Amino acid sequence: MYLDCAATCPIDPRVQTELRRFSEVDFGNAGSRTHVRGQVARQAVERARAHVARVAGVRRNEVVFTSGATESNNLAILGLESRGRDAGRTHLVSTTIEHHAVLEPLRALAMRGFDLTLVDPEPGGWVDADRVADAVRPDTLLVSVMQVNNETGIQQPIGAIADRLAGSQSFLHVDAAQGFGKALDALRHPRVDLISVSGHKICGPKGTGALLVRHRDGARPPLTPLLYGGGQELGLRPGTLPVALIAAFGKAAELAVEEHAARLATATTFQQRLLTGLAPLAPRLHGDPGRRLPYILNLSIPGWDKETLIEAWADLVAISDGAACTSQSYTCSHVLAAMGLDPEDESGAVRLSWCHLSEVPDVEAMTGALLAGSVPEAPRPS
Repeated sequence: MYLDCAATCPIDPRVQTELRRFSEVDFGNAGSRTHVRGQVARQAVERARAHVARVAGVRRNEVVFTSGATESNNLAILGLESRGRDAGRTHLVSTTIEHHAVLEPLRALAMRGFDLTLVDPEPGGWVDADRVADAVRPDTLLVSVMQVNNETGIQQPIGAIADRLAGSQSFLHVDAAQGFGKALDALRHPRVDLISVSGHKICGPKGTGALLVRHRDGARPPLTPLLYGGGQELGLRPGTLPVALIAAFGKAAELAVEEHAARLATATTFQQRLLTGLAPLAPRLHGDPGRRLPYILNLSIPGWDKETLIEAWADLVAISDGAACTSQSYTCSHVLAAMGLDPEDESGAVRLSWCHLSEVPDVEAMTGALLAGSVPEAPRPS
């Protein structure tokens, strides 16, 4: 059973239908305004834009389509560089538990002379809103805090941070790759200026996402594009729009809002079944359970290191030891290290993650495999 949805989700069949339609039938270029195929493509893009906007409570003209959250993060962070230099605001605030797609562009600006402050999390995996606010200075250009941690599933106090920035001119960026469409309220806070999202985290296709640029006092965040070309997407992200990917992403966003309550209930039940079934192994859970979004579990099994554990469950479940983009080797997690995890727990930590399409695995067999110290024979897919 596939339990690595924090890395990527399967495509919802209804989303797949939309993807195929605009790949094979209505395949026009959204920039072609002189014929019906182009007009249909443009309508599909704008319909998707409206669905994506609805998730976070922004306007349709505040959605910039990108290739995914990594590109969106880079556009949000590096795109503010010119404004920061011109205004003499060259201080950045973020956290030590951010995804590398945020930490690396922040460090790139630090290499160019910006001052970077990284706030450590509490032991439960969340950053204290007061500590983030206390790090803000008069010359702070940007505060960047993720919505949901990709390794632990712990929700960050975005609303509280946004409230504390009410009197500041600093821009607030949220990497919402893991929480978009799963936790709605935080992203709808009017003080959140920039939001990065990916389509494939909500059962849409890979290769599409968006940067949401919420206007403040009638003005859009003053971003400078990273690429130049045809002027598409408010002049911030040029290039021919991938209509099929965008239309499919829009459908995924529409379904995420319409089915939000039902999906959350399904995910909560799924999590409880996992925890109940694994209880005989006395798993140690990492992160404050009261702040965990019920789509991700990070845990250690006493006596098992992560490599051996993953191998022991290989015929039963597909899981990971952390972020997919940094898991080429079984290395320690910067997130768990920042949380101050015991070295034994850190070396054994694995991530299980699921979505509304996931099937509950044979948890009894998972538990039995470890209690027996070996993997039971399981049929291979034909």
